[in-house]
Amino acid sequence: MIKITFATLVMLTAVISSVLAQTPTPTSSLEQRVSDLEAYMNNSARGADGANASTPSNISGPGPGHNAWLMTSALLVLFMTLPGLALFYGGLVRQKNVLSILAQCLGIAGLVTILWWAIGYSLVFAHGCSFFGGTRFAFLRGVTAAPNTDYSYWVSHNVFAMYQLMFAIITPALIIGSVAERMKFSAVMLIVGLWMFLVYFPLAHMVWGIDGLMNGVWNPNARIRAIDFAGGTVVHMSSGWSALLLCLFLGPRLGFRKEIMAPHSMVLCMVGTGMLWVGWYGFNAGSALGADGIAANAFMSTTLATAVASFTWAALEWLLRGKPSVLGFCSGVVGGLVVITPACGFVDANGAVIIGVLAGAVPFFACTKLKSWFHYDDALDTFGVHAVGGTLGAFLTGLLATATVNPNLSATAASQNGLAKIVGHMLWLEQLKAIGITIALALIGTSLIGFLVRATLELRIAPEIERQGLDINLHGEEGYIASG
Repeated sequence: MIKITFATLVMLTAVISSVLAQTPTPTSSLEQRVSDLEAYMNNSARGADGANASTPSNISGPGPGHNAWLMTSALLVLFMTLPGLALFYGGLVRQKNVLSILAQCLGIAGLVTILWWAIGYSLVFAHGCSFFGGTRFAFLRGVTAAPNTDYSYWVSHNVFAMYQLMFAIITPALIIGSVAERMKFSAVMLIVGLWMFLVYFPLAHMVWGIDGLMNGVWNPNARIRAIDFAGGTVVHMSSGWSALLLCLFLGPRLGFRKEIMAPHSMVLCMVGTGMLWVGWYGFNAGSALGADGIAANAFMSTTLATAVASFTWAALEWLLRGKPSVLGFCSGVVGGLVVITPACGFVDANGAVIIGVLAGAVPFFACTKLKSWFHYDDALDTFGVHAVGGTLGAFLTGLLATATVNPNLSATAASQNGLAKIVGHMLWLEQLKAIGITIALALIGTSLIGFLVRATLELRIAPEIERQGLDINLHGEEGYIASG
Protein backbone atom coordinates (compact mmCIF):
# COMPACT_ATOMS: atom_id res chain seq x y z
CA MET A 1 0.00 0.00 0.00
CA ILE A 2 1.35 3.42 -1.12
CA LYS A 3 1.44 6.04 1.59
CA ILE A 4 1.03 9.68 0.51
CA THR A 5 2.45 12.16 2.95
CA PHE A 6 1.12 15.66 3.42
CA ALA A 7 4.30 17.11 1.83
CA THR A 8 3.88 14.94 -1.28
CA LEU A 9 0.24 15.97 -1.64
CA VAL A 10 1.20 19.63 -1.49
CA MET A 11 3.87 19.12 -4.19
CA LEU A 12 1.47 17.30 -6.58
CA THR A 13 -1.14 20.01 -6.10
CA ALA A 14 1.40 22.72 -7.00
CA VAL A 15 2.50 20.89 -10.19
CA ILE A 16 -1.10 20.32 -11.38
CA SER A 17 -1.99 23.96 -10.70
CA SER A 18 1.05 25.13 -12.66
CA VAL A 19 0.12 23.00 -15.68
CA LEU A 20 -3.50 24.14 -15.64
CA ALA A 21 -2.43 27.78 -15.40
CA GLN A 22 -0.37 27.63 -18.63
CA THR A 23 -1.86 29.19 -21.78
CA PRO A 24 -2.72 26.50 -24.32
CA THR A 25 -0.67 26.51 -27.51
CA PRO A 26 -2.69 28.06 -30.30
CA THR A 27 -3.81 25.59 -32.91
CA SER A 28 -4.71 26.10 -36.52
CA SER A 29 -8.39 26.39 -37.23
CA LEU A 30 -10.05 24.52 -40.08
CA GLU A 31 -10.40 27.82 -41.89
CA GLN A 32 -6.66 28.48 -41.64
CA ARG A 33 -5.84 24.96 -42.76
CA VAL A 34 -7.94 25.41 -45.87
CA SER A 35 -6.37 28.83 -46.41
CA ASP A 36 -2.88 27.35 -46.15
CA LEU A 37 -3.77 24.65 -48.65
CA GLU A 38 -5.05 27.29 -51.06
CA ALA A 39 -1.85 29.29 -50.53
CA TYR A 40 0.24 26.24 -51.41
CA MET A 41 -1.75 25.60 -54.57
CA ASN A 42 -1.49 29.27 -55.57
CA ASN A 43 2.18 29.63 -54.50
CA SER A 44 1.27 32.55 -52.24
CA ALA A 45 1.68 33.43 -48.53
CA ARG A 46 0.18 31.22 -45.82
CA GLY A 47 -2.14 32.79 -43.30
CA ALA A 48 0.55 32.17 -40.69
CA ASP A 49 2.99 34.26 -42.75
CA GLY A 50 0.71 37.28 -42.58
CA ALA A 51 -1.89 38.49 -40.10
CA ASN A 52 -2.00 35.19 -38.20
CA ALA A 53 1.74 34.95 -37.67
CA SER A 54 1.26 33.93 -34.04
CA THR A 55 -0.71 30.87 -35.08
CA PRO A 56 1.40 27.95 -36.27
CA SER A 57 0.64 26.39 -39.63
CA ASN A 58 0.32 22.64 -40.01
CA ILE A 59 2.24 22.99 -43.28
CA SER A 60 4.76 25.54 -42.17
CA GLY A 61 7.71 23.98 -44.03
CA PRO A 62 8.51 23.96 -47.74
CA GLY A 63 5.97 22.69 -50.24
CA PRO A 64 7.11 19.42 -51.82
CA GLY A 65 5.92 20.26 -55.33
CA HIS A 66 7.45 23.73 -55.49
CA ASN A 67 10.63 22.48 -53.83
CA ALA A 68 10.91 19.62 -56.34
CA TRP A 69 10.47 21.99 -59.26
CA LEU A 70 13.17 24.37 -58.03
CA MET A 71 15.63 21.53 -57.37
CA THR A 72 14.96 20.29 -60.90
CA SER A 73 15.38 23.82 -62.23
CA ALA A 74 18.70 24.19 -60.42
CA LEU A 75 19.94 21.01 -62.12
CA LEU A 76 18.75 22.33 -65.48
CA VAL A 77 20.59 25.64 -65.03
CA LEU A 78 23.79 23.81 -64.08
CA PHE A 79 23.23 21.63 -67.16
CA MET A 80 23.31 24.86 -69.19
CA THR A 81 26.92 25.48 -68.15
CA LEU A 82 28.13 21.92 -67.74
CA PRO A 83 27.96 20.54 -70.34
CA GLY A 84 25.76 22.88 -72.44
CA LEU A 85 27.79 26.08 -72.68
CA ALA A 86 31.06 24.15 -72.51
CA LEU A 87 30.16 22.12 -75.62
CA PHE A 88 28.57 25.08 -77.42
CA TYR A 89 31.66 27.24 -76.97
CA GLY A 90 33.99 24.25 -77.29
CA GLY A 91 32.65 23.39 -80.72
CA LEU A 92 33.04 26.97 -81.92
CA VAL A 93 36.77 27.29 -81.18
CA ARG A 94 39.58 25.66 -83.12
CA GLN A 95 40.53 22.08 -82.30
CA LYS A 96 43.73 23.05 -80.49
CA ASN A 97 41.77 25.11 -77.92
CA VAL A 98 38.70 23.02 -77.17
CA LEU A 99 39.92 21.82 -73.75
CA SER A 100 40.78 25.35 -72.67
CA ILE A 101 37.07 26.24 -72.89
CA LEU A 102 36.06 23.16 -70.90
CA ALA A 103 38.70 23.91 -68.25
CA GLN A 104 37.55 27.51 -67.91
CA CYS A 105 33.91 26.45 -67.47
CA LEU A 106 34.88 23.91 -64.83
CA GLY A 107 37.22 26.33 -63.06
CA ILE A 108 34.57 29.04 -62.95
CA ALA A 109 32.02 26.59 -61.53
CA GLY A 110 34.33 25.75 -58.64
CA LEU A 111 35.54 29.28 -57.94
CA VAL A 112 32.10 30.88 -57.99
CA THR A 113 30.69 28.17 -55.72
CA ILE A 114 33.35 28.92 -53.11
CA LEU A 115 32.67 32.66 -53.30
CA TRP A 116 28.91 32.06 -53.14
CA TRP A 117 29.24 29.94 -50.01
CA ALA A 118 31.61 32.34 -48.28
CA ILE A 119 29.86 35.66 -48.86
CA GLY A 120 28.33 35.97 -52.34
CA TYR A 121 24.87 34.66 -51.53
CA SER A 122 24.66 36.95 -48.55
CA LEU A 123 25.78 40.01 -50.52
CA VAL A 124 23.01 39.36 -53.03
CA PHE A 125 20.05 38.14 -51.00
CA ALA A 126 20.49 39.30 -47.40
CA HIS A 127 18.95 42.57 -46.28
CA GLY A 128 21.33 45.48 -46.76
CA CYS A 129 21.12 48.71 -48.70
CA SER A 130 19.93 49.46 -52.21
CA PHE A 131 23.22 48.33 -53.74
CA PHE A 132 24.54 45.48 -51.58
CA GLY A 133 23.17 42.89 -49.22
CA GLY A 134 24.59 42.31 -45.76
CA THR A 135 26.63 39.52 -44.15
CA ARG A 136 23.78 37.74 -42.38
CA PHE A 137 24.07 34.64 -44.59
CA ALA A 138 27.88 34.52 -44.80
CA PHE A 139 29.12 30.92 -45.06
CA LEU A 140 25.41 30.07 -45.62
CA ARG A 141 24.80 30.59 -41.90
CA GLY A 142 21.10 30.14 -41.20
CA VAL A 143 20.39 28.92 -44.72
CA THR A 144 18.30 25.87 -43.78
CA ALA A 145 15.45 23.83 -45.21
CA ALA A 146 12.93 26.36 -43.86
CA PRO A 147 11.76 28.87 -46.50
CA ASN A 148 13.12 32.39 -46.62
CA THR A 149 9.81 34.18 -47.04
CA ASP A 150 11.47 37.29 -48.47
CA TYR A 151 11.70 35.32 -51.72
CA SER A 152 9.49 32.24 -51.56
CA TYR A 153 6.93 30.85 -49.12
CA TRP A 154 7.17 27.27 -50.31
CA VAL A 155 10.80 26.65 -51.33
CA SER A 156 13.53 25.71 -48.86
CA HIS A 157 16.06 28.47 -48.27
CA ASN A 158 18.98 26.17 -49.06
CA VAL A 159 17.35 25.06 -52.32
CA PHE A 160 16.77 28.70 -53.29
CA ALA A 161 20.43 29.48 -52.50
CA MET A 162 21.66 26.62 -54.69
CA TYR A 163 19.31 27.60 -57.51
CA GLN A 164 20.67 31.15 -57.50
CA LEU A 165 24.22 29.75 -57.38
CA MET A 166 23.68 28.25 -60.83
CA PHE A 167 22.91 31.72 -62.22
CA ALA A 168 26.09 33.02 -60.61
CA ILE A 169 28.10 30.23 -62.27
CA ILE A 170 26.89 30.65 -65.83
CA THR A 171 27.11 34.46 -65.95
CA PRO A 172 30.92 34.84 -65.87
CA ALA A 173 31.23 31.66 -67.96
CA LEU A 174 29.47 33.51 -70.78
CA ILE A 175 32.26 36.11 -70.82
CA ILE A 176 34.95 33.66 -71.87
CA GLY A 177 33.41 33.42 -75.35
CA SER A 178 34.74 36.88 -76.21
CA VAL A 179 38.30 36.20 -75.06
CA ALA A 180 38.53 32.60 -76.23
CA GLU A 181 41.82 31.20 -77.56
CA ARG A 182 44.10 33.91 -76.18
CA MET A 183 43.76 34.54 -72.42
CA LYS A 184 45.76 32.85 -69.67
CA PHE A 185 43.83 30.47 -67.44
CA SER A 186 45.19 32.22 -64.34
CA ALA A 187 44.02 35.57 -65.69
CA VAL A 188 40.53 34.16 -66.35
CA MET A 189 40.23 32.94 -62.77
CA LEU A 190 41.49 36.20 -61.25
CA ILE A 191 39.24 38.35 -63.44
CA VAL A 192 36.17 36.23 -62.65
CA GLY A 193 36.86 36.40 -58.91
CA LEU A 194 37.12 40.18 -58.94
CA TRP A 195 34.23 40.59 -61.39
CA MET A 196 31.84 38.76 -59.11
CA PHE A 197 32.43 41.32 -56.35
CA LEU A 198 32.51 44.45 -58.49
CA VAL A 199 29.75 43.63 -60.97
CA TYR A 200 27.66 40.52 -60.38
CA PHE A 201 26.96 40.63 -56.64
CA PRO A 202 25.91 44.30 -56.51
CA LEU A 203 23.91 44.11 -59.74
CA ALA A 204 22.07 40.94 -58.68
CA HIS A 205 21.16 42.56 -55.37
CA MET A 206 19.95 45.73 -57.06
CA VAL A 207 17.66 43.75 -59.38
CA TRP A 208 16.57 40.78 -57.24
CA GLY A 209 17.44 41.64 -53.63
CA ILE A 210 14.45 42.31 -51.38
CA ASP A 211 15.62 45.90 -50.82
CA GLY A 212 17.38 46.33 -54.17
CA LEU A 213 17.49 49.59 -56.08
CA MET A 214 15.84 48.19 -59.22
CA ASN A 215 13.57 45.46 -57.81
CA GLY A 216 10.36 46.99 -59.08
CA VAL A 217 8.14 44.00 -58.28
CA TRP A 218 9.06 43.18 -54.68
CA ASN A 219 10.67 46.29 -53.20
CA PRO A 220 8.02 48.95 -52.54
CA ASN A 221 10.82 51.48 -52.02
CA ALA A 222 12.66 50.73 -55.25
CA ARG A 223 13.93 53.96 -56.78
CA ILE A 224 13.83 52.39 -60.24
CA ARG A 225 10.70 50.35 -60.84
CA ALA A 226 12.22 48.02 -63.41
CA ILE A 227 11.38 44.34 -63.88
CA ASP A 228 13.67 41.47 -64.89
CA PHE A 229 12.14 38.02 -64.58
CA ALA A 230 15.15 35.77 -65.12
CA GLY A 231 18.27 37.84 -65.75
CA GLY A 232 18.34 40.04 -68.84
CA THR A 233 20.30 42.69 -66.96
CA VAL A 234 21.89 40.55 -64.24
CA VAL A 235 23.15 37.76 -66.50
CA HIS A 236 23.23 38.73 -70.16
CA MET A 237 23.85 42.45 -70.19
CA SER A 238 26.46 42.30 -67.43
CA SER A 239 28.42 39.49 -69.09
CA GLY A 240 27.99 40.77 -72.65
CA TRP A 241 29.12 44.35 -72.07
CA SER A 242 32.00 43.16 -69.88
CA ALA A 243 32.98 40.72 -72.63
CA LEU A 244 33.26 43.52 -75.17
CA LEU A 245 35.60 45.49 -72.94
CA LEU A 246 37.81 42.47 -72.20
CA CYS A 247 38.21 41.54 -75.85
CA LEU A 248 39.28 45.14 -76.54
CA PHE A 249 41.78 44.91 -73.66
CA LEU A 250 43.27 41.72 -75.10
CA GLY A 251 43.27 42.67 -78.74
CA PRO A 252 42.48 40.29 -81.60
CA ARG A 253 43.74 36.75 -82.00
CA LEU A 254 46.84 36.19 -84.13
CA GLY A 255 45.72 36.04 -87.74
CA PHE A 256 42.33 37.65 -87.07
CA ARG A 257 40.73 38.71 -90.38
CA LYS A 258 43.65 37.09 -92.23
CA GLU A 259 43.18 33.39 -91.42
CA ILE A 260 40.08 31.21 -91.43
CA MET A 261 39.05 30.58 -87.81
CA ALA A 262 36.06 28.36 -88.45
CA PRO A 263 34.46 26.26 -85.67
CA HIS A 264 36.20 22.93 -85.38
CA SER A 265 33.01 20.95 -84.64
CA MET A 266 29.53 22.12 -85.51
CA VAL A 267 28.30 18.80 -84.13
CA LEU A 268 29.49 19.74 -80.63
CA CYS A 269 28.06 23.22 -81.12
CA MET A 270 24.66 21.80 -82.06
CA VAL A 271 24.67 19.38 -79.12
CA GLY A 272 25.59 22.21 -76.77
CA THR A 273 22.85 24.40 -78.24
CA GLY A 274 20.24 21.71 -77.58
CA MET A 275 21.45 21.39 -74.00
CA LEU A 276 21.25 25.15 -73.53
CA TRP A 277 17.67 25.22 -74.83
CA VAL A 278 16.59 22.39 -72.52
CA GLY A 279 18.42 23.83 -69.53
CA TRP A 280 16.99 27.29 -70.15
CA TYR A 281 13.56 26.10 -69.00
CA GLY A 282 15.06 25.84 -65.52
CA PHE A 283 16.52 29.30 -66.01
CA ASN A 284 13.26 30.94 -67.09
CA ALA A 285 10.35 28.85 -65.82
CA GLY A 286 12.28 28.12 -62.62
CA SER A 287 12.46 31.83 -61.87
CA ALA A 288 8.78 31.70 -60.89
CA LEU A 289 10.12 29.91 -57.76
CA GLY A 290 7.27 27.45 -57.89
CA ALA A 291 5.37 25.14 -60.21
CA ASP A 292 2.58 27.64 -60.79
CA GLY A 293 0.81 29.48 -63.59
CA ILE A 294 3.58 32.05 -63.95
CA ALA A 295 6.09 29.23 -64.50
CA ALA A 296 3.76 27.74 -67.11
CA ASN A 297 3.60 31.03 -68.98
CA ALA A 298 7.40 31.41 -68.83
CA PHE A 299 7.73 27.90 -70.24
CA MET A 300 5.44 28.75 -73.16
CA SER A 301 6.96 32.15 -73.95
CA THR A 302 10.48 30.71 -73.83
CA THR A 303 9.56 28.00 -76.32
CA LEU A 304 7.87 30.35 -78.76
CA ALA A 305 10.52 33.06 -78.73
CA THR A 306 13.40 30.61 -79.08
CA ALA A 307 11.94 28.66 -81.99
CA VAL A 308 10.91 31.83 -83.84
CA ALA A 309 14.33 33.45 -83.32
CA SER A 310 16.17 30.36 -84.61
CA PHE A 311 14.01 30.30 -87.73
CA THR A 312 14.38 34.06 -88.26
CA TRP A 313 18.19 34.04 -88.00
CA ALA A 314 18.53 31.15 -90.46
CA ALA A 315 15.95 32.72 -92.81
CA LEU A 316 17.98 35.93 -92.91
CA GLU A 317 21.10 33.94 -93.75
CA TRP A 318 19.22 32.14 -96.50
CA LEU A 319 17.93 35.42 -97.89
CA LEU A 320 21.17 37.39 -97.68
CA ARG A 321 23.80 34.68 -98.14
CA GLY A 322 22.00 31.99 -100.06
CA LYS A 323 22.28 29.22 -97.47
CA PRO A 324 20.80 28.65 -93.98
CA SER A 325 23.64 27.34 -91.80
CA VAL A 326 23.52 25.13 -88.73
CA LEU A 327 25.52 27.84 -86.96
CA GLY A 328 22.78 30.30 -87.90
CA PHE A 329 20.08 28.09 -86.42
CA CYS A 330 22.16 27.61 -83.25
CA SER A 331 22.91 31.32 -82.93
CA GLY A 332 19.23 32.10 -83.36
CA VAL A 333 18.32 29.67 -80.59
CA VAL A 334 20.70 31.34 -78.16
CA GLY A 335 19.60 34.79 -79.29
CA GLY A 336 15.95 33.92 -78.67
CA LEU A 337 16.73 32.48 -75.26
CA VAL A 338 18.68 35.58 -74.27
CA VAL A 339 16.11 38.15 -75.40
CA ILE A 340 13.09 36.38 -73.87
CA THR A 341 14.83 35.88 -70.50
CA PRO A 342 13.85 39.17 -68.78
CA ALA A 343 10.36 39.08 -70.30
CA CYS A 344 9.35 35.41 -70.13
CA GLY A 345 7.24 35.71 -66.98
CA PHE A 346 5.64 38.98 -68.02
CA VAL A 347 4.59 38.61 -71.69
CA ASP A 348 1.89 36.59 -73.43
CA ALA A 349 2.20 34.35 -76.50
CA ASN A 350 1.95 37.18 -79.02
CA GLY A 351 4.56 39.18 -77.13
CA ALA A 352 6.86 36.14 -77.20
CA VAL A 353 6.53 35.79 -80.97
CA ILE A 354 7.34 39.49 -81.48
CA ILE A 355 10.38 39.05 -79.25
CA GLY A 356 11.40 35.96 -81.23
CA VAL A 357 11.40 37.82 -84.55
CA LEU A 358 13.45 40.70 -83.15
CA ALA A 359 15.76 38.30 -81.29
CA GLY A 360 16.59 36.59 -84.57
CA ALA A 361 17.08 39.81 -86.52
CA VAL A 362 18.82 42.33 -84.24
CA PRO A 363 21.62 40.09 -82.85
CA PHE A 364 22.09 38.69 -86.39
CA PHE A 365 23.03 42.13 -87.67
CA ALA A 366 25.07 42.84 -84.51
CA CYS A 367 27.14 39.69 -85.09
CA THR A 368 27.51 40.04 -88.85
CA LYS A 369 27.82 43.81 -89.32
CA LEU A 370 29.16 45.42 -86.14
CA LYS A 371 32.28 43.24 -86.04
CA SER A 372 33.07 43.95 -89.67
CA TRP A 373 32.55 47.68 -89.14
CA PHE A 374 34.60 48.05 -85.95
CA HIS A 375 37.04 45.12 -86.30
CA TYR A 376 36.88 43.92 -82.68
CA ASP A 377 37.57 40.23 -82.07
CA ASP A 378 34.59 39.00 -80.05
CA ALA A 379 35.60 35.41 -80.78
CA LEU A 380 32.28 33.64 -80.09
CA ASP A 381 29.91 36.60 -80.37
CA THR A 382 29.26 37.07 -76.67
CA PHE A 383 28.73 40.79 -77.17
CA GLY A 384 26.57 40.46 -80.26
CA VAL A 385 24.24 37.90 -78.67
CA HIS A 386 24.29 38.56 -74.93
CA ALA A 387 24.94 42.30 -74.66
CA VAL A 388 22.86 43.34 -77.64
CA GLY A 389 20.24 40.65 -77.03
CA GLY A 390 20.06 41.24 -73.30
CA THR A 391 19.67 44.99 -73.79
CA LEU A 392 16.98 44.44 -76.41
CA GLY A 393 15.14 42.03 -74.11
CA ALA A 394 15.22 44.40 -71.15
CA PHE A 395 13.72 47.18 -73.27
CA LEU A 396 11.08 44.98 -74.92
CA THR A 397 10.00 43.79 -71.47
CA GLY A 398 8.99 47.37 -70.72
CA LEU A 399 6.92 47.54 -73.90
CA LEU A 400 5.23 44.14 -73.85
CA ALA A 401 4.75 43.21 -70.17
CA THR A 402 1.13 42.59 -69.18
CA ALA A 403 -0.60 41.88 -65.90
CA THR A 404 -2.88 39.37 -67.61
CA VAL A 405 -0.17 36.70 -67.39
CA ASN A 406 1.43 37.79 -64.12
CA PRO A 407 -0.77 38.95 -61.23
CA ASN A 408 2.28 40.50 -59.55
CA LEU A 409 1.92 43.34 -62.04
CA SER A 410 -1.76 43.86 -61.29
CA ALA A 411 -3.18 46.91 -59.56
CA THR A 412 -3.69 45.00 -56.31
CA ALA A 413 -0.25 43.43 -56.10
CA ALA A 414 1.87 46.27 -57.48
CA SER A 415 0.05 49.32 -56.18
CA GLN A 416 2.40 49.62 -53.22
CA ASN A 417 5.15 51.15 -55.37
CA GLY A 418 3.16 52.45 -58.33
CA LEU A 419 4.39 49.74 -60.70
CA ALA A 420 0.86 48.88 -61.81
CA LYS A 421 0.32 52.42 -63.09
CA ILE A 422 3.23 52.23 -65.52
CA VAL A 423 2.82 48.66 -66.85
CA GLY A 424 1.63 49.10 -70.42
CA HIS A 425 2.48 52.79 -70.34
CA MET A 426 5.83 54.19 -69.17
CA LEU A 427 7.49 51.02 -67.88
CA TRP A 428 9.93 51.18 -70.81
CA LEU A 429 11.39 54.34 -69.28
CA GLU A 430 12.18 52.51 -66.02
CA GLN A 431 13.73 49.75 -68.09
CA LEU A 432 15.97 52.29 -69.82
CA LYS A 433 17.18 53.50 -66.43
CA ALA A 434 18.03 49.92 -65.42
CA ILE A 435 19.78 49.38 -68.75
CA GLY A 436 21.91 52.48 -68.23
CA ILE A 437 22.97 51.49 -64.72
CA THR A 438 23.77 47.95 -65.81
CA ILE A 439 25.95 49.07 -68.72
CA ALA A 440 27.75 51.64 -66.56
CA LEU A 441 28.44 49.14 -63.77
CA ALA A 442 29.67 46.47 -66.19
CA LEU A 443 31.97 48.82 -68.09
CA ILE A 444 33.37 50.66 -65.06
CA GLY A 445 33.83 47.51 -62.99
CA THR A 446 35.43 45.58 -65.84
CA SER A 447 37.72 48.51 -66.71
CA LEU A 448 39.04 48.64 -63.16
CA ILE A 449 39.56 44.89 -63.16
CA GLY A 450 41.27 44.93 -66.54
CA PHE A 451 43.77 47.63 -65.54
CA LEU A 452 44.46 45.95 -62.19
CA VAL A 453 45.01 42.47 -63.59
CA ARG A 454 47.06 43.74 -66.51
CA ALA A 455 49.32 45.59 -64.07
CA THR A 456 49.87 42.56 -61.85
CA LEU A 457 49.45 39.54 -64.10
CA GLU A 458 49.93 39.15 -67.84
CA LEU A 459 46.50 38.73 -69.44
CA ARG A 460 47.49 37.18 -72.70
CA ILE A 461 49.35 34.01 -73.54
CA ALA A 462 52.64 34.19 -75.43
CA PRO A 463 52.40 34.25 -79.25
CA GLU A 464 54.09 30.87 -79.62
CA ILE A 465 51.60 29.27 -77.24
CA GLU A 466 48.71 30.87 -79.10
CA ARG A 467 49.96 29.37 -82.34
CA GLN A 468 50.47 25.91 -80.85
CA GLY A 469 47.21 25.93 -78.89
CA LEU A 470 46.15 26.43 -75.27
CA ASP A 471 45.22 22.81 -74.61
CA ILE A 472 48.64 21.21 -74.68
CA ASN A 473 50.50 24.23 -73.29
CA LEU A 474 48.22 25.31 -70.43
CA HIS A 475 46.57 22.02 -69.50
CA GLY A 476 48.97 19.34 -70.77
CA GLU A 477 46.22 17.57 -72.68
CA GLU A 478 44.71 17.35 -76.12
CA GLY A 479 41.03 17.14 -76.96
CA TYR A 480 41.59 14.65 -79.75
CA ILE A 481 44.27 11.97 -80.00
CA ALA A 482 44.93 10.63 -83.47
CA SER A 483 44.70 6.84 -83.61
CA GLY A 484 47.42 4.71 -85.18
